[in-house]
Amino acid sequence: MKTNIIKVGNSKGLILNKTILEKYGFDEEVNLKLEDDFLIIEPVKNPRENWDLLFKEMHKDGDDKLLIPDVFYDESDALWE
Repeated sequence: MKTNIIKVGNSKGLILNKTILEKYGFDEEVNLKLEDDFLIIEPVKNPRENWDLLFKEMHKDGDDKLLIPDVFYDESDALWE
């Protein structure tokens, strides 16, 4: 896709159409990364976004069991005395 670079005050900017903004989840902020000769634009995401819904779904499916027990059976209280 080809787009024009426009003047914005003392800077320059790009205009992204609504379809691109919605498809890739761009909102108020973006992350810009420079890799090799490329500029990569990524949406800013909350690392824990939708965790509450995912945890509820895991519980419903029975996938929320502990992977490591709370107490190891070979532990002894003698170590703490």
